[in-house]
Amino acid sequence: MKEAFRTAWPYLRKYRRGLAMGGAALVLKDLFSVLIPLAVKAGIDTLTRPGAPLSNVFLFCAALLVLSLLKGFFMYWMRVIIVSISRDVEYDMRNDLFRKLVSLSHDFYGRYRTGDIMARSTNDLNAVRMMLGPAVMYWAETTLTFVLALAIMFSVDWSLTLWALLPAPIISLVVMVFGHRIHVRFEAIQKLFSDISSRVQESISGVRVIRAYVQEEAELRRFSELNRAYIAESMKLATLSGLFMPLLQFLVGLTFLLVLWIGGLRLLDHRISLGSFVMFNTFMGMLVWPMIAFGWVVNLMQRGSASMKRLSEFFDQQPSIAAPANPRPIPEGAQALEFSGVTLAFDGRNALNGVSLTIPAGSTIAIVGRTGSGKSALVSLAARMYDPTEGSVFLGGIDLRELDPSELRRRIGFVPQETFLFSATLSENIAFGVDSATAEEVRRAAALAGLSADIDGFSKGYETEVGERGITLSGGQKQRTAIARALMREPEILILDDALSAVDTITEESILSGLRQFRQGRTTILISHRVSTVRDADCIYVLDEGRIVEQGSHSELLVQGGYYADLYQKQLLEEELESI
Repeated sequence: MKEAFRTAWPYLRKYRRGLAMGGAALVLKDLFSVLIPLAVKAGIDTLTRPGAPLSNVFLFCAALLVLSLLKGFFMYWMRVIIVSISRDVEYDMRNDLFRKLVSLSHDFYGRYRTGDIMARSTNDLNAVRMMLGPAVMYWAETTLTFVLALAIMFSVDWSLTLWALLPAPIISLVVMVFGHRIHVRFEAIQKLFSDISSRVQESISGVRVIRAYVQEEAELRRFSELNRAYIAESMKLATLSGLFMPLLQFLVGLTFLLVLWIGGLRLLDHRISLGSFVMFNTFMGMLVWPMIAFGWVVNLMQRGSASMKRLSEFFDQQPSIAAPANPRPIPEGAQALEFSGVTLAFDGRNALNGVSLTIPAGSTIAIVGRTGSGKSALVSLAARMYDPTEGSVFLGGIDLRELDPSELRRRIGFVPQETFLFSATLSENIAFGVDSATAEEVRRAAALAGLSADIDGFSKGYETEVGERGITLSGGQKQRTAIARALMREPEILILDDALSAVDTITEESILSGLRQFRQGRTTILISHRVSTVRDADCIYVLDEGRIVEQGSHSELLVQGGYYADLYQKQLLEEELESI
């Protein structure tokens, strides 16, 4: 619990003034609350004296009315201020959590599932808000009410007060035991909620594959199993809460019984006045809600503590790719890109093994090789998506680890193998990452990517909504949209990682023709399985098992008679067969 509030304190500290005002309203509300039973005591004792004037009735009624109005006024502001601050803290935490998520490196998203991240960003944040708002407010209110009420009750009759407090240790023990069990149960529930969110997210994203393999019933069974486990854990928590609240109410009722019994005997013996007896019962009535609310508060505190622990796990994450304390400036213009003995390992397996190559500024190089040979791993180092396990990558003679990754990536137009489009218009997807892009610039990028003719065929043109992940577009249209997005940035380094695999050879030639003029003066890296894509490159590198096994121009590699020459012959044969 302390750790949860220690994590939340930087957010609460921002609203110190509001918390002070809310705290003041809470104190004043409780002060006026405890004055009401005192006014009742004074009124009854006064009216029971012989010869008391009738006007005293109106006087005490007016006093009770004023006290109740003041109590209600400060209760309103107490709730408005403190609950509003909890909403503000939730807003700040959600922004910081999203900022943290977008700053983390690729390896983080390999360890955590999307559904788990979504669950923590929504359900857990809401539990933390309830802890920092209503739970803190009612905890402070109940504690102060108890202290003030008991102080007054002790001053009136200390022995009757002790009798009233007799069940208190049992109440404390019940709260401790049930509080711990609620905490454990809620952690299990939140984990299962994350599993369910992940399952739903994966099923919706892969709905086409599910349908293609007729796995709807199998997915439903898996989801039902998770759902049953979630319901089972939720029912266990509901059972705990169902036992907790009635047990608290029983103990509170026992306290009432003791006050009525012992207090009634003392009243009959004339050891306390009728006003004091009524005051004690009024205070006990006031303490019923705090005693019950205390159980609810403990429930909220334990839930919030469990959720804060899960959120802290994200907040404590540090990106493996980060800017140095004093990053070096990147020289203007195109710069040579050099890979010096780079090795890149994933899960104990080397994707690259001591690769060394230099890409002159403004040149076009191509990388080919079998699936899994390390092509994508190599270009990911150029954009510093990963740092090499061994060796270094240099831009203009500067190690990439000495540069700010954000500044480096602003110089790069990267089209990865897996095309991702946002649920927005074609225009917004193409202009993504470019501030204040004009319609003409968007059209020019689309034309260079060979997409303009397709867009003109859409009823809404550039304002066509592409759906989630570009679901309304064909594979080739998605790839060309991603290419147009990269070209919009006017990058100094253009990386196309198998970005033309979903288009036919005629469209490919049209796109490459449009890119030839665009590539002048820019460093370009092409990755492809097609010889037609890479044949005009200044130098072609063939990778195999993370090593460069061939390099040279198209004609030079054909003479060598290695993998590249075999690939060329196979693709020539395929073209001839297709033409028959």
